[in-house]
Amino acid sequence: MLYRQGRYDRAVVVAKKALQVAEQAGEFNHPDVAMSLNNLAELYRTQGQYAQAEPLYKRSLAIWEKALGPDHPDVAMSLNNLGEHY
Repeated sequence: MLYRQGRYDRAVVVAKKALQVAEQAGEFNHPDVAMSLNNLAELYRTQGQYAQAEPLYKRSLAIWEKALGPDHPDVAMSLNNLGEHY
């Protein structure tokens, strides 16, 4: 919702909190962490903050590949997002 409203600064705060909560569960390689990373990277990319976005996209992709296998649709989405980033 915040993203669609163009309220990127607030959306980044919320996305960082979501990532923090996902990581506090203790499973740093869980698909929920990957989704939070991807969402935060998307916000950074939208704002032109490419240096912050790239490592998040890469970490997200690595988590999804390990957790779901290389042929999973979430891996494809992550690859697509990284490709758009580049």
